[in-house]
Amino acid sequence: MRLSPPRAYLAVAIGLLIALPALSGLAAPANKVREYALDNGLRILVLEDHRAPVVVSQVWYRVGSSYEHNGITGVSHVLEHMMFKGTEKLAPNEFSRIIAANGGRENAFTGRDYTAYFQRMHKDRLEISFKLEADRMRNLSLPPEEFAKEVQVVMEERRLRTEDKPTALTYEQFNAAAFQTSSYQYPVIGWMADLKSLTIEDLREWYIKWYTPANATLVVVGDVEADKVYRLAKQHFGPLEGPAAAKVKPRPEVKQLGERRIKVKVPAEVPYLLMGYKVPVLKTAADTEEAYALEMLAAVLDGGSSARLARELVRGSQIAVSAGAGYGLYDRINSLFLFDGTPSTGHSVEELEVAIRKQIQRVQNEPVDEAELERIKAQVVAAKVYERDSVFYQAMQIGTLVTVGLDYQQLDEYVDRIRAVTPAQIQAVAQKYLVNETLTLATLEPQNAQAKRDRQAAATGDKQ
Repeated sequence: MRLSPPRAYLAVAIGLLIALPALSGLAAPANKVREYALDNGLRILVLEDHRAPVVVSQVWYRVGSSYEHNGITGVSHVLEHMMFKGTEKLAPNEFSRIIAANGGRENAFTGRDYTAYFQRMHKDRLEISFKLEADRMRNLSLPPEEFAKEVQVVMEERRLRTEDKPTALTYEQFNAAAFQTSSYQYPVIGWMADLKSLTIEDLREWYIKWYTPANATLVVVGDVEADKVYRLAKQHFGPLEGPAAAKVKPRPEVKQLGERRIKVKVPAEVPYLLMGYKVPVLKTAADTEEAYALEMLAAVLDGGSSARLARELVRGSQIAVSAGAGYGLYDRINSLFLFDGTPSTGHSVEELEVAIRKQIQRVQNEPVDEAELERIKAQVVAAKVYERDSVFYQAMQIGTLVTVGLDYQQLDEYVDRIRAVTPAQIQAVAQKYLVNETLTLATLEPQNAQAKRDRQAAATGDKQ
């Protein structure tokens, strides 16, 4: 998933770039990332940003759904929930109460390639964050009664966010069809059958294996002094002991030998189309220029309201209510170049597929116009300028890169690498990777949505 700023702010950033190009660097702090390491293997990355008296502290673990296997899918996400349910020193939910009492905000998230925990606090409260995170890194209590409640919470979350959302359910089925051996086939929230059979011992083994200092990175961005942060981290995280970082076995995707198509038939209001082509990412590409060209290809097609899909399929021919494209530059393993869309009333997913394929053929047959490309590059750079204006997003970018196995210094290369992409390179990657042999296509065929509403009304006693 690409983290994008709201379009209103993006427009402002673009305007500033165009009007005052010399000022674009002012959105980013002048200091560079300072790196440290503790004897137990914990990596510490600090970026000083003194524009406001706040600090963001994030602990990233190199584990997510792509580290899982059949039978325990969802374990990383359930463990994330349980990290707030008490340690040997703290009662359930006391972690969150302490952060709130000190004026801070905290949360966590699980992805395919990582699990991360963060706090945003006044700079004087950083030690509280370190003390609490160090405690739960190795001293989680995992109470069975809390697990029994929390796994039910996750199952309900799955029902609400996936099973009762037709497009989300289609995306889940699509991934399961697109990947046969790659662990990107697993949903982050887990399969319901695995959640139902998950045990507290599954979580305990996962925690012991992956939640160790040697498998974690501490990222701190804000109004701090790097050396003081290191000394504070050493005080609280330094005494922790744990095993060496576990190694995940490679599970490369088998070569796809032809186009795959699936239909998802569930109650829904409107149809939906998903298309995905197998592509390398920055970490796996033999030629990193291809990765940046794919990034720009996604921007040409879906880099804002003036990009081709919105301009020609939504506002132009009006064949679609929405149409988009996406690429995960910073994924850990080979991924997909995605297209999706919802046809407008009177049009079908088949017509939308044809329209998207025409856009693909156009970029394969005709180099992107230089003027169009320069405008799109300005938008992409503006988005990065906006992200650098956020302490949180700076930490997010650093944490993401190092956790998937990239160098955080590649963040500083991004703008120059994007500006160097040529129309010929974009055309070349479109010709090489957007081919039928690696395509997986899923369509959502809406079933009778009223029947579902009637069943729900009958179950609750409500009248429609």
